Amino acid sequence: MPSPRTRETALQPGVSPARAKSRAWGRLAELRGPGVPARALDARALAALAANPGCGRRAILDGAGVDKAALAEALGAPAVFGQSQFAFMRGNAFEARVKADGGAELLRLAHTRLDPGAEPPGEGRVPDLSAVGPEGRTARTALALREATQAGAWTLLDHPMLALEVAGSPAYLEPDAVVVHPDGSWTVVEIKSFPMLDGSADPAKVGAAARQSAVYVLALEDVAARLDPVPRVRHRVLLVCPKDFSNLPTASAVDVRKQRAVTARQLTRLTRVEDIAAALPEGVCFSPELSSEELTAAVEAVPATYAPECLATCELAFHCRARSRAQGAVTALGRSARADLGGLSTVEDVLAAAHGEAGDPDDPAVAALRRAAALRDEALEPAGREAACR
Repeated sequence: MPSPRTRETALQPGVSPARAKSRAWGRLAELRGPGVPARALDARALAALAANPGCGRRAILDGAGVDKAALAEALGAPAVFGQSQFAFMRGNAFEARVKADGGAELLRLAHTRLDPGAEPPGEGRVPDLSAVGPEGRTARTALALREATQAGAWTLLDHPMLALEVAGSPAYLEPDAVVVHPDGSWTVVEIKSFPMLDGSADPAKVGAAARQSAVYVLALEDVAARLDPVPRVRHRVLLVCPKDFSNLPTASAVDVRKQRAVTARQLTRLTRVEDIAAALPEGVCFSPELSSEELTAAVEAVPATYAPECLATCELAFHCRARSRAQGAVTALGRSARADLGGLSTVEDVLAAAHGEAGDPDDPAVAALRRAAALRDEALEPAGREAACR
């Protein structure tokens, strides 16, 4: 295998930060392949990335803008999850209904659920956020937020563009909406098409929406930090869903303080994408036009941290699961099992420790395994004697 590249960063003598950044971006383009456009990160991907910060494979692929779904298809392990076309169309139709008439219903829900003491919204302001490119839209959103904060009136920002630095690379995020309250505070709005039955929704889906909204809250806080005075970004987001089995909107305030803190901590721990790219062998490329053998070698050059939870969030989960099983890694059993097994990293090590063939008997994990093996033998012993008698 080729030797890793020499790291090119601004820390080298005579290399300016701008030139180092340009080199890093060039390296990321090389990883995608010639002429392959970068796939933008979204809040859902960032939430999944923050949930598994030790996975260098996902960090480099997402940071370089690699289309993981196309990569998984080329590897012969396509992802099978995703939103159906019907659900996508239904979600768009519901969102359009919620935002109709200048967002009057959405602002009413925000007033009722989040700010009942404020002046009721009349004719809300909906500024135009159109601009050229994500950078232009991000700047236009920041300007609209500043103007709305100074105006002191209910304002709805429809699909604003926010930027958040992740592992040294900018990620452009587009929440469903952001509401500016009369007191100048900001609220993230997340619109989902799953129903809210009798005032409550599926906890798993609400949790996923909360983690996604927490990413938007972090990005909004970055915008707020550049203003003087700094506006308050509310940590209770507005989750809007269909009421019962109708298409009428209802809403609930969801506290995302915990999700925000966890996401911020995990994103801070992520290794910088440039550092991972610099350690890769020369010539590594993830272009889907390469052969399956070449792509497999490229993917295996980046360490992964697989867990069963990846099956619901990462397009490469089936490929990583197959490799994890082939290596006998205990991570395939789940993060809780991995944590309980301590320094035992493979199924072979676990079985050897349980049978007394290896492992430190003073290790709590080894002692627990041997006790479990003894209990299993005791439970199976009567069955063995009965079979022998027959």
